[in-house]
Amino acid sequence: MTMWMVERELPGIDQAGLAAAQAAAISEAEAMRGRGVEVRYLKSIWAPERERCMCLFEAGSVDDVKALNDAAGLPYAGVTAAAELAP
Repeated sequence: MTMWMVERELPGIDQAGLAAAQAAAISEAEAMRGRGVEVRYLKSIWAPERERCMCLFEAGSVDDVKALNDAAGLPYAGVTAAAELAP
């Protein structure tokens, strides 16, 4: 499976809104796995000064990641393959 980075612009969002968005992503990933689609929410990084959020997912295709975010009602500016660089 590939790691995918979802870029979000979230002007004006507060901590409760971020928590709700994360919960929606997790819930939809679980629902999709229940339907046989292998997709997982991994984590998010929030940059409050830029009002941007980067969310990482693991999935077989970009279409699965887009479908998850669309179904969860989560806006995104882009989705791209990503790689984690650990020390």
